[in-house]
Amino acid sequence: MTFTIKQRETSVSLFHALSDETRLEIMERLKEGEQCVCDLTDALKTAQSRLSFHLKVLKDAGLITDRPEGRWIYYSLNAEVLEELVAVVQSLQGSRSRVGSSSRCR
Repeated sequence: MTFTIKQRETSVSLFHALSDETRLEIMERLKEGEQCVCDLTDALKTAQSRLSFHLKVLKDAGLITDRPEGRWIYYSLNAEVLEELVAVVQSLQGSRSRVGSSSRCR
C-alpha cells in the first residue's frame, strides 16, 4: 500500500500522539470504557492542566472523543480511528516472501 500525502500526515499525527508515555497510559485506561476527566486526573496523579494538554493531543489526532455532561467531560476511545491505525501498521509489514536485499545492491 502506498500512502497518499493526507494518509501520511494522518499517520504522523497518530504516531506522534501515541509517542508519549502519559498519552499511552490514558489510552490504556480508556480501553476499559468511558472516563471522566476527574477520574483520569486521580488515576494518573497529575494536574488537570497537564492532563488537558495530553487529552487535547489525543483528541486532535482523532484517537479519542469527548462528550460534556454537566460540568464534566467524559472521554472514550475512537474505535474507527484505532482501526485505521491498525491498517497503517499492517500495511507497513509488507511482503515477507522477499529475503535479502534488492538486486541493485549486489
